[in-house]
Amino acid sequence: MIVEFSVYDTPAFSVEHLFESPENQILIEKFNVSNDALGLEVYLKKQSVVDETNKMSRTYLVKDKVTGELVGYFSLKTGLITLQVFEDAFESIPAIELANFAVNDAYRRNHPGIKRIGYYIFLSFVRPLAESVGKLIGVNALYIYALPQEKLIQHYTTMGFSRLPPEQEAFVQNHVKPKYDENCIFMYQTL
Repeated sequence: MIVEFSVYDTPAFSVEHLFESPENQILIEKFNVSNDALGLEVYLKKQSVVDETNKMSRTYLVKDKVTGELVGYFSLKTGLITLQVFEDAFESIPAIELANFAVNDAYRRNHPGIKRIGYYIFLSFVRPLAESVGKLIGVNALYIYALPQEKLIQHYTTMGFSRLPPEQEAFVQNHVKPKYDENCIFMYQTL
């Protein structure tokens, strides 16, 4: 079955798979983010192709239909949320991880009148794609490990993500959080 990503396109923006177009490599080389999120830039430029090849995640590029600029990207992969329900028992909830999500700072500088582009990408592309997957397999939630910055945590809250109660968050942090997300904050939303 071939998934046609153009069904998610909006009048101004399109989404496509990392390998869909040969020009994507040039766009990726020009992608940049602020220093506090440099890991997201490094991931796109150095690790996304490896993860694609190894079927560890799928990365999608959001492009401006008029200018052809790379607006942002996101990576999705399967996962689960493990919650402690009793002292010696836990519950696993099938979920999708929004593993990487960033807006191109160059695009923001070139288009200062466009506001809340990350929120737009999430509502127009990330969430609908996750919901489509949920129609094919059992998926209850979408989650992210957010950088521990209060402004970013608040931003994800406005996008519908929530934090767990402190004791459950501590369980997730200690038992299922990947090493590369060492200091990040687990947030989720139901699908």
